[in-house]
Amino acid sequence: MRPPTPRPPILRRLLRRVASVAVLALLATNPAGAFAAPAAPAAAGLQQVTGFGSNPGNLQMFAYTPDDVPAGAPLVVALHGCTQTANAYYTNSGWPKYADLWGFDVVFPQTTSANNPLSCFGWFDPADSTRGKGEAASVVQMVEYAKQTYGSDGRRVYVTGLSAGGGMTADLLAAYPDVFAGGSVASGLPAQCATSQAAASGCQTGPPALSPAQWGDKVRGSHPGWTGPWPRVAIWQGTSDYTVYPANATALRDQWTDVWGIGQTPSSTQSLPGNTTRSVYADASGQPAVETFLVSGMGHGLPVGPGSGTEQCGSTAAYFLNTVCSSYHTGVFWGLDKGAPGGGNGLPAPTGLKVTGVTDNSASLAWDTVGSAGSYLVYRDGAKVATTTSASYTDTGLAAGTSYRYTVAAADSAGTAGAASAALTATTSGGATPARCFTATNYAHVTAGRAHTSGGHAYANGSNQDMGLYNVFVTHTLRESPAGHFVIADSGCQAGSS
Repeated sequence: MRPPTPRPPILRRLLRRVASVAVLALLATNPAGAFAAPAAPAAAGLQQVTGFGSNPGNLQMFAYTPDDVPAGAPLVVALHGCTQTANAYYTNSGWPKYADLWGFDVVFPQTTSANNPLSCFGWFDPADSTRGKGEAASVVQMVEYAKQTYGSDGRRVYVTGLSAGGGMTADLLAAYPDVFAGGSVASGLPAQCATSQAAASGCQTGPPALSPAQWGDKVRGSHPGWTGPWPRVAIWQGTSDYTVYPANATALRDQWTDVWGIGQTPSSTQSLPGNTTRSVYADASGQPAVETFLVSGMGHGLPVGPGSGTEQCGSTAAYFLNTVCSSYHTGVFWGLDKGAPGGGNGLPAPTGLKVTGVTDNSASLAWDTVGSAGSYLVYRDGAKVATTTSASYTDTGLAAGTSYRYTVAAADSAGTAGAASAALTATTSGGATPARCFTATNYAHVTAGRAHTSGGHAYANGSNQDMGLYNVFVTHTLRESPAGHFVIADSGCQAGSS
């Protein structure tokens, strides 16, 4: 287990408005008949992470990070249902099995009765379910922490959830299509189905009778101006679910096929174990964009299929129902099995990535060839910078004395990337110029490119130090050294300019 790197504690928002119990009935019937706050996870493989950000949603972060997962691996975020805990999802969902098998990290956010009497994620509350707000912002801060601490690949971040966690999953996909490459909604609800307490119960038993375009508009309105790419979405639903009715799966299908600009008639169907029907809705290139998995006769819960086989996972418990291993089929849909040990037919990650030379403004890289590769994709700090047919590349136009993080992926003849290599840091030479200091508001720092935003806070570029709320009222002094690396220097800054 790679222990999470501790960060300085950051003040969290205290108690938030508690919604009424009547409309929070997702998984409302606790088998024990009690609504006490869940106990903290205690499983040996699951570790709590503190100090992951300003945490405006008052959530807890737990993570499972297998020892042999390299930097540049995918990241899965898994959201529990009401009355559940992160530990319950870790123990029963099957995701740790595939994290070990295919090589990725898993973050398990947890909410408690301090947020909601039944420990439900606030999928129905705009203060928690929209971009930059509450719980949604806290989850994205967890993603940012994983990218910085575990080296997770920002291009391959996925989110999944059950029930209220499924509703929050849909909201996250809509609000943050720039963060999540795919999602899986199990016994959940369409994005922004309800935006008030009064509407929540109605969505559970029967979502509004909207057209696909109207459902799609709820996604498009969650991050105005975003035109794609959109996340690929899997939808899991029991046909005998009387907590979140099957009509929600239809609405989810209509919503995400409309966003993708494809019809509501499946491209293909397939029978899976557990009386499950898989329907595929392909995009213009023929790749699955949306998939639905209807489990005949299943009630409210996450489908699991206990066993030791590759396609078997999880364990039965309250709301973990023995039908089919949804985590396996979801992971394959997302491509997590590609190029991984025990996985599918994807191209393997290039090995031997190394720095062969640097100058003040360039970094030269080389790596071992992959026999079946048609080309290679080079990524700098998570963004693609080049496609090359050779096993080497020189990146130019860089800043002097600055560190850059590189990964490389082999692509097939169609240009589709396989697994990414382990990450490598290259630092350009030079950069011996005196440090510079800048005193300005957080808004001005972000506008000038000295800081960036996440979850409503500003963070210093390079050091990623939390500067507080992103507005014109908070002022900090930032010291730049080397170029592009800023640290908070409010107590005093010796430099050549301001």
